[in-house]
Amino acid sequence: MLLELFFKKNPRFAVAFSGGVDSSYLLYAANAAGCDVCAYFIKTEFQPAFELEDAKQITNQLGIRLVINEYSIINEPDITSNPPDRCYHCKTKIFTGIRKLALADGYDILCDGTNADDDETDRPGMRALRELGVLSPLKICGLDKKTIRKLSAQAQLATHDKPAYACLATRIPAGTTITKELVSKIEHAENILFDMGFSDIRVRLLPPDTAKIQVTGRQWEKAAAQHSKIYEALKNTFGSIVLDLAER
Repeated sequence: MLLELFFKKNPRFAVAFSGGVDSSYLLYAANAAGCDVCAYFIKTEFQPAFELEDAKQITNQLGIRLVINEYSIINEPDITSNPPDRCYHCKTKIFTGIRKLALADGYDILCDGTNADDDETDRPGMRALRELGVLSPLKICGLDKKTIRKLSAQAQLATHDKPAYACLATRIPAGTTITKELVSKIEHAENILFDMGFSDIRVRLLPPDTAKIQVTGRQWEKAAAQHSKIYEALKNTFGSIVLDLAER
């Protein structure tokens, strides 16, 4: 199915919006096609502050209404206990909340930015979307990440080259309890690295208190050269800091 045909069949729908590449392009394309769309952003402890700012920037640029709702995911024991299928439980709660908000606003169709590259076997959260009846127009229409980035650049969307960014909970290994303090530590450490000029990085927890820094291949030499500066910046946040020798 062509995306234009999807919009013709579904001219009014809500979008679960993350501020990332895929959902931003979906909003842009739907808006350009004349659809009545509204974006819903659920702010939890698992998302860094910049994601919300990006969401505001994109919706302001497009002139699309953005509904922001705060939800304390940290109070959900089936999520903070961090089982292997944590993402499934998290997506179920978040998308159930979005659907309720959207229905109250008169939107009975809910879509998300899942693309054709996303594989349900690698992402347990996608099972929750299927069970809740969430539609994924980009995936339905066969648009992969490379194509979406290209189309986003043509549309002059600021997100066209934005690195993929999974939620902060993914930095904590399954079985390790997720706490607000731990998530805040990780966000703080990643923000420090962003301020030092790094991008597309991860600070992953090695229990009990080691930060494993992962960078892309093109940034590895920079990270190695600045190891002393990185250590000084993070030594008061984690007990020890290591740099992953493998490319991110």
